Amino acid sequence: MGERIVIALGGNAILQPGQEATFETQFENVRKSAEVIARIINKGHTVVVTHGNGPQVGNILRQNEEAKHVVPSMPLVICSAESQGFIGYMLEQALRNELLKLNNETPVTVMLTQTEVSIDDPDFDDPSKPIGVFYSEEKAKQLSADKGWTVKEDAGRGWRRVVASPEPKSIIGSNTIQQLSEMGTIVVASGGGGVPVVKKDDGTYEGIDAVIDKDRSAFKLAEEINADLFMILTDVENVYINYGKPNQEILTEVTLEEANKYVSEGHFSAGSMGPKMEAAIKFAQTGKRAIICSLDQADQAMQGKIGTHIKPKAQACV
Repeated sequence: MGERIVIALGGNAILQPGQEATFETQFENVRKSAEVIARIINKGHTVVVTHGNGPQVGNILRQNEEAKHVVPSMPLVICSAESQGFIGYMLEQALRNELLKLNNETPVTVMLTQTEVSIDDPDFDDPSKPIGVFYSEEKAKQLSADKGWTVKEDAGRGWRRVVASPEPKSIIGSNTIQQLSEMGTIVVASGGGGVPVVKKDDGTYEGIDAVIDKDRSAFKLAEEINADLFMILTDVENVYINYGKPNQEILTEVTLEEANKYVSEGHFSAGSMGPKMEAAIKFAQTGKRAIICSLDQADQAMQGKIGTHIKPKAQACV
């Protein structure tokens, strides 16, 4: 019997550092990702795929800025939805094509997904997630005055707009995603963490400019659709402690106790492996497996041959 697996693709699955962000380059990267995922599906598993969108949203925002005198610019929340649409198109088509090469006609669909966040999330009080292009200090402060943006200096490279990165409360439509998955459909959903929305007093939803961490959102999706396995695919084969130091150590099988200890010791940076480990630990706490591994070796990681495996809490004897 196959498992229901949530696969969270890292940014390198779509655009790798130093590559030009052309459609052709991004589609070829997606095709290579789909080739690996198709092999997993072909073994009888049902997969829900989620993905990052940081570079793509950044480029859409830049297009907005460059063309604002010709075409009205759109808010960040719409740019997020745009990126979900075109990345979803590439993933759906690539997955269908790779499955057909395996004589597999499993249906694939994309679901444009919204993610509920709280307007009271503390990150809205002090936004820190940089997005978009770099500006001079003068230009950034002018944009802040004109548009109400929060702007901050970014590591000596210039000034950028910063937005909140709130915690995901729930994935809107996760019940539908689960139903599709239970029917055997491969679903691409919650791209870029989902389009952030807040619930108003009357129960309706409204979009809000923010960026949701894709790994945290992927965990929430895996939890809500009752996934059996949560896989975070990145550009490294394993997680390490003491990374880059003489006493660097590879992690293969890790207990929850060990994983929490390593997090508390500060082994994982907030801008890299930290959110991935946090998401994997939370999923393992539900009593199920989580794996962090490289994209091109995901099928081998499922067999326990590679990757970092976060083991669920042991069940008490009855």
